[in-house]
Amino acid sequence: MLSDWIVEIDLNVLNWIQENLKSDVLDRIVPIITFLGDKGLIYILIAVILLTIPKTRMWGTKVATSLILGIVFGNMLIKNVVARIRPYDVVDNITLLVDKLSDYSFPSGHTLAAFELLAVVCYMPIKKVYKVLVGCFAFAMAFSRLYLYVHYPTDVFGGMVLGTLFGIMGVRIVDMIYEERKAKK
Repeated sequence: MLSDWIVEIDLNVLNWIQENLKSDVLDRIVPIITFLGDKGLIYILIAVILLTIPKTRMWGTKVATSLILGIVFGNMLIKNVVARIRPYDVVDNITLLVDKLSDYSFPSGHTLAAFELLAVVCYMPIKKVYKVLVGCFAFAMAFSRLYLYVHYPTDVFGGMVLGTLFGIMGVRIVDMIYEERKAKK
C-alpha cells in the first residue's frame, strides 16, 4: 500500500536524523527554535507590530490574513480530517525533548505558520537579507519539528506547501480588497 511505503520512508528519515545529527548542542538549541513557533505567538506578534505601524499596516494585514487561513484550513480542518498520529506514538523508545502534543500531525502547524510568514515577506519591498533571514528561520523551524520527532517529513513538507499557498493567498486577498475599496472611491 502506498501509505505504508510513505510512512516507512518518513520513519527512515526521522531515524536517520536521530542517528546521525543528534547532539547535545542541537538538543539545547532545537527546542528553543520550536518554542518560538508555539501557538503561533511569534507570528502573531510580528503581525501586530506591522499592524501598529501605519507604513506597514497593509503588510500586517497580509500576515494576519495568511495566519487566519492557516489556522482555519490547516490546523482546524485538514489536521482533523487527515487525523494522522504523531511519529512518537508509532515508534517505541523515543526520548522527546518537548512535551507530547494533543493534536494531530499533518500538516505541521509550526512549519505552516513559518512558511506563511516567509511567503508574505517574499512580496515585501525590503532588503533581500531580511527575506533570507526569514527563510532561514522557516527552514530551521521545519527542521526542528523533524529533529524533535514530533512530525513526519511529509507533515513538514505539507506545512511548507500549504504555508506558502496560504501566504500567497493572504497577499492576494488583501490586495483584491484594497483594489476594490480604491475603485469605489
